[in-house]
Amino acid sequence: MSTDYNAMSDADFRAMVRAFVEAEYPADLPRYALHRLHWSEVKPWYLRLSARGWICPTWPRAYGGMELTAGKHLIYIDEMERHGCARVNDIGPVMLGPLLIKHGTEAQRARFLPRILSGEDIWAQGYSEPGAGSDLAAVRCEAVRDGDDWVITGQKTWTTLGMDANWIFILARTDKTVKKQAGISFLLVPMDAPGVTIRPILNLERDAEFCEVFFDAVRVPADHIVGAVNDGWTIAKALLGHERVFIGAPRLSASALARLRLQARAGGIWHDPAFRDRYVTLACEVEDLADLFETYVDALRDGRPIGADVAMLKICQSELYQRISDLGLEIAAETAGLGEPPDGDIRLHAAATWLSARPTTIFGGSTEVLRNMLAKAVLDLPS
Repeated sequence: MSTDYNAMSDADFRAMVRAFVEAEYPADLPRYALHRLHWSEVKPWYLRLSARGWICPTWPRAYGGMELTAGKHLIYIDEMERHGCARVNDIGPVMLGPLLIKHGTEAQRARFLPRILSGEDIWAQGYSEPGAGSDLAAVRCEAVRDGDDWVITGQKTWTTLGMDANWIFILARTDKTVKKQAGISFLLVPMDAPGVTIRPILNLERDAEFCEVFFDAVRVPADHIVGAVNDGWTIAKALLGHERVFIGAPRLSASALARLRLQARAGGIWHDPAFRDRYVTLACEVEDLADLFETYVDALRDGRPIGADVAMLKICQSELYQRISDLGLEIAAETAGLGEPPDGDIRLHAAATWLSARPTTIFGGSTEVLRNMLAKAVLDLPS
């Protein structure tokens, strides 16, 4: 019988997570990394979390997860951030796993969930295309049924850590005769299938965090579809709601705020009244964001639908992260333009924090598109 962590007091649970992290986090793995590390780097940490049964904190215990409540999950995240733990390849645990639990077949759950837990399968998300970013219904990557297979042709772009993955889930157009939202299916594709080509994309920090993925008549079995044919938009919306909950988590802003505090202490301005006034304002916003995040996590755990208003969470998180990084760059003064962190401490590297915050208002749905969506779907304003 797996442990019921929710029965523990918050203090005991926090102490347990902290003790595990301090004892088990690999000594040779960077802490407080400001860019995504690759699978070859984070694999030892992933496997230690997996061995403990902690790689999927929100999954039901029946499927190998921790089944944490929102409050316990926030403690889990907070302790990981406090120690500066590297983010693992989490598309499988955070996105695909919950989707298969809800929408997959029993055979799909039996095949894929254990391999996510063990780290045997590392997943990438194949949604965005050159002409279909925030407007995912405009996807043109095509899947045509041929006997017992789907034949996939097209391109995906801005695929996070796709070069590390051995599987990718994609949205593909399976019917061109209906309105664009109605002709899309959700497919699972092995990255080593003949016809798959991966090309890395360098980000602002010259790191290959993203890639393009090309499909040239790639064949996958018919049972690699999740849900019904042409019902991929329904699946995608469910996953987008889930993604925008966790992409709006306070993790990045809280971590940046902690670095800002260290930076202010190192720079001798921690007790400056003008700085403290701005810092406290940002700290209050982080707490507000955490409360909002918990509201949506509670909805997910209760099985309640996530509406278009979840976009507020992602907007608040990304803009707050940027405001915190802006203040960090401001107080860094003459060290703001350094290519390397002051005193070799990555936590004091204001420029790296600032750069890492720039794309957050673009990925996962740009702020402009999300505001338009809120205006139409929540405020009922005219187009």
